Amino acid sequence: MTPETQAVLQLLQRHEEPILDAWLQEAGSASTRLSDASRRAMRGEAEEILRAVRDALQAGGDPDSFQSPVWSTVRHSLEGLSRSRAAQGQSAGDTSVFVLAFKRPLFGLIQKEMGNDAARQMAAVWAVTTLVDRMAQWTVSTYQQTREEIIKRQQQDLLELSTPVIKLFEGVLAVPMIGTLDSSRTQVVMETLLQRIVDTGSRLAIIDITGVPTVDTLVAQHLLKTVSAIRLMGAECIISGIRPQIAQTIVHLGIDLQGIASKSSLADALELAMEQQGFTVTRTR
Repeated sequence: MTPETQAVLQLLQRHEEPILDAWLQEAGSASTRLSDASRRAMRGEAEEILRAVRDALQAGGDPDSFQSPVWSTVRHSLEGLSRSRAAQGQSAGDTSVFVLAFKRPLFGLIQKEMGNDAARQMAAVWAVTTLVDRMAQWTVSTYQQTREEIIKRQQQDLLELSTPVIKLFEGVLAVPMIGTLDSSRTQVVMETLLQRIVDTGSRLAIIDITGVPTVDTLVAQHLLKTVSAIRLMGAECIISGIRPQIAQTIVHLGIDLQGIASKSSLADALELAMEQQGFTVTRTR
């Protein structure tokens, strides 16, 4: 352990409570906008990080080697802080500012206790700066990774929600498509629809593209792949929502939908599906 890290460790051991109080005040926990529960949570986070730093320094941790195993508890605490703040919707800047506020009380104590030794004071300040900057960088990196994971999970959830498979009638399923149809979304539609065909034993699936703004060669290929997969499962498919503009586009692109039943509306597709299933709809009056 270097003399400067030894000096920082002694400060943490002798002045834990004052350091925590000054840290939280610098980080803004004294704001009237924070609830008592938020202040308690912030203090708990600060206590956990401070004690982890103290233990790492006591075990001989070098701030320049922040990736070493001795700092693993500190990194774990910072990861927990980042994930918690990301889940709450706070920014990476706010999270980093909270960690950087740890410098202020340490600088004040260094100046107070080492004011007569400029060289020792500068060495301790440099050790604190190196350590806290490494901590802040780790926090930002973890925050960004957490946000990316949250965004990916939300995108997957939105994909699943935007492609529901609905049971319209006995043996008849429907998938209303809304928005752009790309490769990832087609894969979700295909997997969800095929699984529902297996679960329900349905023999007919209606793919409604009324909400698809445009149909190009790529979209048509995705539709054909989905139809092929449905047929491999022993079911048939009807495409509904073929508007005049889409019909013209399909013809101009030379896309072959021969052998695939198509209707202009979901109602027409349902009527055809019921006929194919052997049902007849009649008015009682």
